[in-house]
Amino acid sequence: MTALNNILLRQIARLGPMTVSEFMAQCLYHPEHGYYTGANPLGTKGDFTTAPEISQMFGELVGLSLAQTWLDQGAPAPFCLAELGPGSGQLMSDILRVTKSVSGFTDALQLYLCEVNANLKAQQAERLPNPIWIRDTTELPDLPLFLIGNEFFDCLPINQYVAREDGWDEVIIAVKKGFLTFGRRPAGAIETELPKAPAGTIIELSPAANSIAQDIAKIIAKNGGCALIFDYSSLDGGDTLQALQQHRKVDPLYDVGASDLTAHVNFAALSDTLTGVQIAGPDPQGAFLERLGITHRAQQLAQNLSGKALESHIMAHRRLTHPDEMGQLFKAFAITAIGAPTPAGFQQ
Repeated sequence: MTALNNILLRQIARLGPMTVSEFMAQCLYHPEHGYYTGANPLGTKGDFTTAPEISQMFGELVGLSLAQTWLDQGAPAPFCLAELGPGSGQLMSDILRVTKSVSGFTDALQLYLCEVNANLKAQQAERLPNPIWIRDTTELPDLPLFLIGNEFFDCLPINQYVAREDGWDEVIIAVKKGFLTFGRRPAGAIETELPKAPAGTIIELSPAANSIAQDIAKIIAKNGGCALIFDYSSLDGGDTLQALQQHRKVDPLYDVGASDLTAHVNFAALSDTLTGVQIAGPDPQGAFLERLGITHRAQQLAQNLSGKALESHIMAHRRLTHPDEMGQLFKAFAITAIGAPTPAGFQQ
């Protein structure tokens, strides 16, 4: 058992069962034993690989979409360029590189990174010029906001609810025979906010995701800008809570604090909480990238490659765009001010 496992066992013994969101928050953000506060989770030696590590094409196209949106909104200066959970800094590095060709963009930006992991901050400092680190979205400046969130919202804590014939239960984390286990209890007051549904239906809601999205939307509604959010999400719903360790799924209640906990982003619920802004998407990531010209860019890069490098490049293009890979499961979602042009890459 991990140190955090023992802490949670003692906490539940004293205070009673905890919600799934409380459990996720402890596992991911505990100040000493949380996964994101101490681990170096990215890459082949870590637990997962994100789109920027797969290919430079992702960051290039996202950067150009963001820059075009900045131009479409009158090239405001100064503005805040921000990333939530910037990982190794590779995505923002690609964005900054490709947007150097956009007149005025680099000179006008102030770079903000929302990061809590000291190991990743060190990597970001090596790649990125003069970033300002913040711990949460309440610290974003009062400026036009152009923000990226790639695989950030999926790691925010969720609550799970399961329909009964006559109402809803909430999924909880309890203790049985000395081990953490899933259980249920009546959902309580939130039942009035949940729809009627067949018994066994599972709904996942994230108050944390809603709160962060609302922080972003308030700034964009006031000052303009655009938030581009990329994450995995499906229309099927159900139980999407999963744990990843060394690129493999493991039991979420096993090795707590040492594996990454994620859940699909409920973009419909997220949209419902936002006011004073307009939404584009969620569109499949593959379609978004194809509209921006990823296949043409892939062909350009392929001209200088051969052998294993070319094979790897072809596989990267497939992984980012093909429906059986990230192309369909991952979605692109945008927040802009009311009346602003639709960001490049989204269905007009």
